[in-house]
Amino acid sequence: MKRGFTVKNPESKEILETIGKSFLRGYSSAVEVGKPEALPTRLNSIPARYRGFAYEGAGMGFAMVDALTFARSRRVRGYLVGSGEPHIYMAYIGVGWAMARLPRFRWPRLPLDPLLQWFLPEGYGFHQAYFRTEQYVRRHHREPAAPWPFDDPHGYAARAIDQGVGRALWFVGGTDPDVVTALIEGFAPDRRADLYSGAGLAATYAGGVDEDELRSFWKRAGEHRRWVAQGSAFAAEARQRAGLATPHTALATGVFCEMSPDDAAQVCLDLRPDHAAVARWDDRASGPVFERWRQDIADKFASLGRS
Repeated sequence: MKRGFTVKNPESKEILETIGKSFLRGYSSAVEVGKPEALPTRLNSIPARYRGFAYEGAGMGFAMVDALTFARSRRVRGYLVGSGEPHIYMAYIGVGWAMARLPRFRWPRLPLDPLLQWFLPEGYGFHQAYFRTEQYVRRHHREPAAPWPFDDPHGYAARAIDQGVGRALWFVGGTDPDVVTALIEGFAPDRRADLYSGAGLAATYAGGVDEDELRSFWKRAGEHRRWVAQGSAFAAEARQRAGLATPHTALATGVFCEMSPDDAAQVCLDLRPDHAAVARWDDRASGPVFERWRQDIADKFASLGRS
């Protein structure tokens, strides 16, 4: 065990350790090369199963270097529109990791996508649950309201953080569905939908389980199955967009979404608000358009019987 992490078996342990090593390789590569355009030559030899985690680590690396050199987010900005763009979800999450390590006055100041900006607190939440496990997982700490580098009149960042905490629970629980669901059920009921969403994303993207275990997790999610399906579809979209599909992705979306990864990803794309819709949506009055998007995806799966 590490910080109370569960070790289910040697196979899942190796998968999780390789994920960590891949993240660190991406982080160190970003710090060493300093140029986003040089990154693919360092990272594209990593197997598809783990490459996205390396690009996540690179997002953290560029954000850390920018902050410590007062570079006004130059590297991160170039990364998000350059070599990190195919891995944009993971890249944003990696920047969120850096925000968990940096004082707020050094947080990146970026032109943010109004949908994807919520992956910054998601990455922050993953980091905190992973490294401050006793506080965030065992004692169920909830982040107080704080100024983020974007408008958040409804305090939605706390929910996005929980989505990251849920993703981290897949790692804390050692990919054991019984342990992960027990951890989630220990949180207040109003937090569980976001936690199950994050865990469903991790179960699909990171893996470490067989079909029977996926079905066990699905069964135990109960009323939150639509959110497991939503998280799984997000994972499928992230992998399909980056060209990093794996057999496990198909196994997980087959169980959670009853679809292929392509079809699950297409649900996300079909329901994603276009730029005009985002511009019309009043976040201050109605809440983040990101949450409307997630809700629409979850409702779609519920309508298909995935609840």
